[in-house]
Amino acid sequence: MIELVQTYWLYFLVGQYPQGPLGGVAATVLLAALALLLAMPIGLLLGLARVSSVAALRRPVTVIAYLVRGIPLLLMVFWIYFYLPTVTGHKTDQFATMLIALVVFDGVYLGEIVRAGIQGVPKGQYEAARALGLSHGRAMRRVILPQALRSMLPSLVNQFVSTIKATSLGYIIGLTEASFIATQVNSQVFVHPTAVYLILSLMYFVLCFGLSRVALMIERRQARRNLPRPARSPGSPAISNVPTA
Repeated sequence: MIELVQTYWLYFLVGQYPQGPLGGVAATVLLAALALLLAMPIGLLLGLARVSSVAALRRPVTVIAYLVRGIPLLLMVFWIYFYLPTVTGHKTDQFATMLIALVVFDGVYLGEIVRAGIQGVPKGQYEAARALGLSHGRAMRRVILPQALRSMLPSLVNQFVSTIKATSLGYIIGLTEASFIATQVNSQVFVHPTAVYLILSLMYFVLCFGLSRVALMIERRQARRNLPRPARSPGSPAISNVPTA
């Protein structure tokens, strides 16, 4: 196993780059990060629509959310890779196919995260903002969303973890992400499949476990911040350890 790491570590990290397309762990992280970044505005709009009081806006978005969440990601990848070119007249490459599929899925799941974050803010915050004369849009933008986004940070990191693991489906269409690179290495060495896929598992574990710990740290910091501070009664001395006779 150590010999495999010494021989193929660079191939595992970046694939054939710069002589070929970027691959390996670098392609996996880049794909997941781009998907989450591009899905953020979509998720924000979907989340706002999900909590809207306008039924004509809320109901179609709710149907779309349930529809996308009920379809396997692999099926979405096949549709985009094989069907989209017949509609657009342009063949979609492997990276773009996975990026589109992940953006659609991440957008829907981020919409649910945004919805939960908004609903987690006390209703009194919105009512107070409206009482101060803010419109619905300004109240959401200046009062509700800043609080909701802070509480959503651990869920966003966990969604990034899920996206990293979902990129492995790109192997089906020949995307040179980490799983595909591991298969190519295995086809070269033949006699060490256990070691090859153990290295792949360790790479995924390091990425996902590290991000999970970040999410846990953020969650604990927010919990400490939300703890009520002990109130001091007016007129009480600042120093309580006053010596007595």
